[in-house]
Amino acid sequence: MPTLFYHAGACSLAPHIVLEWTGTPYEAVAVEFGSPELLAVNPAGAVPVLREDDGWTLTQAGAILHHLVRKHPQADLGGGDDLHASAEFDRWSSFFTGDLHPAFFPVFTPRRYTTSREQADHDAVQEAGRKLVRKRLAQLDAHLEGREWVLDRRSAIDAYAFPMLRWAMKVLPEGISGWANVQALHDRIAADPAVQTVLAREESA
Repeated sequence: MPTLFYHAGACSLAPHIVLEWTGTPYEAVAVEFGSPELLAVNPAGAVPVLREDDGWTLTQAGAILHHLVRKHPQADLGGGDDLHASAEFDRWSSFFTGDLHPAFFPVFTPRRYTTSREQADHDAVQEAGRKLVRKRLAQLDAHLEGREWVLDRRSAIDAYAFPMLRWAMKVLPEGISGWANVQALHDRIAADPAVQTVLAREESA
């Protein structure tokens, strides 16, 4: 069966949820960053990694989500079949890959964004990252006005959003309650029984 290599709390949570939503058998393997087990399937040392039955491996969360949507059409996780729906799926996948996810990088690893060794400078980099996270959340919140899901129905894009919303709750002192639509999306996903199963698995890993 397919194997997902994940790290608890990372963006690999998104394909972990989608695999659970498909209702098909899979194996989930928790790995540590830099571990020989992870490097054996992805020399870049990053998660997620999906290894299919034939040994073929796929990296990058967005690519894995697109693959799973195509592989499991019966799960109806693509957000729609017409041309516009497909484009919207791609648009919001790109938003999470290229806009919201990178906004967290200065917060998580400020030393990558300055040559200074001064803590005050690292703090300033982190605050710049938090400012960008807030900007992206505001964009998402505006889009979600009058919607239950990012697309016209529940899709893999909602799973993609979920780990990032959890990060925002942790790194923003004010949390995400100021963006009511974003908070509602988080809560809606978190209440899903399949998501609760995945979270319990990752928290016990």
